[in-house]
Amino acid sequence: MIGRDKIVQTAQSIAAIQQDDGGIPWPEGHVDAWNHIECLMAMSVAGLDEPVRRGYDYLAAHQRDDGSWPMKLVDGVAVERGGESNHAAYIAAGVWHHHLVTGDQAFTKERWPMVKAALDYVVGLQTERGEIVWERDARGRASSYALLTGCSSIHQGLRCGVLLADHLGDPQPHWELAADRLAHVLSAHPEAFADKSRFSMDWYYPVLGGAVRGAQAFELLDREWPTFVVPGLGIRCVSDQPWVTGAETCELVLALDALGDRERAVRLFADMQHLRHEDGSYWTGWQFANHKHFPYERSGYTAAAVVLAADALQGLSGGAALFRAVAAPSVTPSDPDLCGCTPART
Repeated sequence: MIGRDKIVQTAQSIAAIQQDDGGIPWPEGHVDAWNHIECLMAMSVAGLDEPVRRGYDYLAAHQRDDGSWPMKLVDGVAVERGGESNHAAYIAAGVWHHHLVTGDQAFTKERWPMVKAALDYVVGLQTERGEIVWERDARGRASSYALLTGCSSIHQGLRCGVLLADHLGDPQPHWELAADRLAHVLSAHPEAFADKSRFSMDWYYPVLGGAVRGAQAFELLDREWPTFVVPGLGIRCVSDQPWVTGAETCELVLALDALGDRERAVRLFADMQHLRHEDGSYWTGWQFANHKHFPYERSGYTAAAVVLAADALQGLSGGAALFRAVAAPSVTPSDPDLCGCTPART
């Protein structure tokens, strides 16, 4: 486990890469809303209020009339103009997390219209079956398919949005219905999603996002544990490459913590600390066949995942239980043979 002073140092490494306009870029220079929000959440845990506020101002400045954000922004200019559904949904997790950490009611009310517009954009991309397609392109056309990882994150965003709406006395029952329908598809109909099973995120994200919990979650994680977990190093980003990544490892830590599996969560968190740099930042990954950092970069989103995992394990802030608290109710059987639904694909 790492102490609070090191956690603050890691959050400060994120603040150090924040741009003058408030955006927090990937190492190659672009900003996307999801990773930007994750970085704001981490800085909130560390009490870095000023960069967090600038970061939310950045989101407000770049949100479009339909509630979405461009996929990629460089120096404040959209270079990929499509709008991803999971990017839009994560603003609800960010604002609810900020409220849990700070209790700043004025901030929460100020950002509420941004959340409402974003989640209404998201549910507008839900299919009749229940999955939510991954984007609306630059011409406004909805994609023809959905992504399991993205929809799992969307589920968390919708649950956070419902909690936020209830807290502010402005209930949004259509979000809750959308979340329930999405949870069922994630739990019982993996065939509804594009096959990205070589990526570890598609393995653990249904648990992390709250759609799958309990015995089904343990069964899911145990099934592919040997495929993705590299003892002493962390977890693979993809199943067919000798490459562990810090962000994915810490997200699995959060998923395990949400299940109460503290032993494995703590062990994995310790395993990935070899990626820590002396300045508190974290290398994105490690290629363990070649014994080299790959890619040769230290990313803000990796540092953010470390801070959020540390908070969950140590209870450092009021947002420590965020990922535990978004579990779906058992609305329908998880067995597709019992639920009565038509399979998404045959």
